[in-house]
Amino acid sequence: MVKRIIFWGATGHAKVLRELTEDLGYALVAVFDNDPHVPPPFSDVEIAYGTEGFQAWKLKNHGLETFCLVAIGGTRGRDRVEILNFLRQNGMKPTVVVHPTAFVARSTVLSDGCQVLASASVCSQAVVGEGSIVNTASSVDHEAVLGRGVHIAPGATLAGCVSVGDYSFIGSGAVVLPRIKIGSNVIVGAGAVVTKDIADGKVALGNPARIRDENVLPG
Repeated sequence: MVKRIIFWGATGHAKVLRELTEDLGYALVAVFDNDPHVPPPFSDVEIAYGTEGFQAWKLKNHGLETFCLVAIGGTRGRDRVEILNFLRQNGMKPTVVVHPTAFVARSTVLSDGCQVLASASVCSQAVVGEGSIVNTASSVDHEAVLGRGVHIAPGATLAGCVSVGDYSFIGSGAVVLPRIKIGSNVIVGAGAVVTKDIADGKVALGNPARIRDENVLPG
């Protein structure tokens, strides 16, 4: 049975999610974005802008069971979680999607709105918070814990027992060594090798990763 789904976010990540969700038996029925200047990503799917556009669409589709995902990646984890909660409060059903080529252990916990993309791995007893993305060919090893709105970018590797706080972003190809604690609102740059804990709101770059002086994300 085909399941209806909507996306919030109308750029490149929506295109990735459409192919995945169609393979999993969903039919994309609408896309939403807060930026009215973003062009429609698909010629065959309705697009609407902002909460007003969503409410107008919702009125026309009242009573129809509809799932949802937030198609916003990068460092916008807080936005992803807030939008997910808005959609949930408005009767949409956050779903979890796992690409057929990904590995997810039986003991893994994937929370609402999680996305595990192609060739990614989430290993034994890992916990992934709501609205988090484990992107293409990335690896989250055993007993790792990801907070809400975390994004593990393509090719990044988290070793066993790593913890990552809410809304943090681990860049492409980064490596986080075992038992490291990464705070909330952290950015780890592409290719960084994290050998020490990182406090909230910091930016870590390089190999080994070093902390920049300034905080760049809200706490």
